[in-house]
Amino acid sequence: MRMLSVLSRLAWRYLWRNHRRTIVMLGAISIGAWAMIFMTALTRGMVDQMILDGISALPGHVQVHHPDYLDDPSINNLLPLDDEELERRFAGAGFVAWSSRVKVPAVITSERESRGVTLLGIDPAAERGLTFIDEENIDGRFLEGPDDKGIVIGAKLARTLETEVGKRVVLMSQDPDNDIADRGFRIIGLFHASMPDHEDGYVFVGKRVAQNMLRIGGATTEVVFLGDDYRNVEPTYEQVLAAVDGSVSVKRWNEVATYLGSMLEVMDGFVVIWVIVIFLALSFGLVNTLVMAVFERVREIGLMMALGMKPSAILGQIILESMLLLIVGLAIGDLLAWASIQPIKDGLDISIVAEGMEMMGASSILYPKLLLQDVVLANVVVLILGFLASLSPAWRASRYEPVEAITKV
Repeated sequence: MRMLSVLSRLAWRYLWRNHRRTIVMLGAISIGAWAMIFMTALTRGMVDQMILDGISALPGHVQVHHPDYLDDPSINNLLPLDDEELERRFAGAGFVAWSSRVKVPAVITSERESRGVTLLGIDPAAERGLTFIDEENIDGRFLEGPDDKGIVIGAKLARTLETEVGKRVVLMSQDPDNDIADRGFRIIGLFHASMPDHEDGYVFVGKRVAQNMLRIGGATTEVVFLGDDYRNVEPTYEQVLAAVDGSVSVKRWNEVATYLGSMLEVMDGFVVIWVIVIFLALSFGLVNTLVMAVFERVREIGLMMALGMKPSAILGQIILESMLLLIVGLAIGDLLAWASIQPIKDGLDISIVAEGMEMMGASSILYPKLLLQDVVLANVVVLILGFLASLSPAWRASRYEPVEAITKV
């Protein structure tokens, strides 16, 4: 322990003998660490927002359907459990939120235009916290209950249909007998969403109104459940699975939206690759700095060895120099990344590239997400790679013969 303390003091003093070189190297490491963490936070925020937006449109972390519904989302694939049975099985089970709904393809027609949409018959009270709808950001009002006879559509859809709040539209779909099921609705609200596609593709009506229109009694097409964390849905999944039988299909969100699930896996792998690539570029500067430091101190190293300093101590001192350099540089880089993210943590408006972000399934507001695990990962990977990079010059220094090193010019 005492030897480590002595070597650490020596390593720190040697670093600042050539302060210009040390400052330049610290700057490079700090900027590299800042770039790694800052860009990871931006990318993590974009991917997380894409997943959260996708889950809010699915919605939920776990879903229950008829076994054939996902392949054929029609009214013919109703759940074999009616509202009363669902309430008996899941009410009071301790889920963060859960809701049953009617979700079928439909056509909406105004006085001027028609459009294919997804009809969602919902209970507004049960849906709070599940969908992408912000009830505070609606022109008009949202549904007040499952028997509300109005309809809520997206602001973008209203522009397409050339209609507005207060106007009437006709909604058409199919009933279980393959007959046309239609009904007139008055538009009571226009919702706004972070994803324009959501505004164009969904319409909301009361659940019981939808059930009556489609002539399905108390049946629904899906039940959705929200857990504590979209990254860990297993507890919710197991709880739902235990409450149903083989007549229904229970799936996690990443099994329903495979693209989003793959995106999350790719993102986790990207963080590691990104950190390694950035540091590989920095490692050339680190190795060069250490090699130059060794070359400048050949005679000093030889003298220390002649005075009895062991090769292992020389090896340890050079490695400690690199570790101290990396630790200080990483600390500065971590602080810079945190300071850069704080001003934009409440959202960065990137609407200038909104169309491109929409194609990727991301919104025009980017919320950086700085995770402690990403910061720790970046620092640990850099320290491990830095240790490996310092082995070569450190090994060379420890292999000098004292007499040759002292007499070397």
